[in-house]
Amino acid sequence: MPARETNDWAIPRIHNRVATTMNSVRIDKWLWAVRLYKSRTLAAEACSAGHVKIGGQSIKPAREIKIGETIMARTGKINRIVKVSALLEKRVSAKLVSDFFEDLTPAEEYEKARRSNDNSPILHYPKGLGRPTKKQRRLMKPFTESIE
Repeated sequence: MPARETNDWAIPRIHNRVATTMNSVRIDKWLWAVRLYKSRTLAAEACSAGHVKIGGQSIKPAREIKIGETIMARTGKINRIVKVSALLEKRVSAKLVSDFFEDLTPAEEYEKARRSNDNSPILHYPKGLGRPTKKQRRLMKPFTESIE
């Protein structure tokens, strides 16, 4: 049996997930498929709430998108700006997502989100955790005295 020249079995096959015969796909399906939202329901709710825009206008979840369109989507604390490179209807692995859109989000957006996650645990005492311990009160004392 001759040795194979190429490892065809090792090449990932995504052609069955790409909507090659379609010219457009629903925005909520695409946002879910490229992992901007965790579920299609969340993607549809974001569209309905006005968190997803094309050309500065809010869109409905059933709107069809085409290759080349630029989408602004608020995902958590970040306003993501992506350009559609390819259409797909089914969810793909995280490694393959970069083939389907071009990320145009400014670096400042990612930095802003990172800074908001760096809240000091001393200044922010989560609700529902009960009364602070004596050590936590001692750590908070300089901040509360400066406010008074």
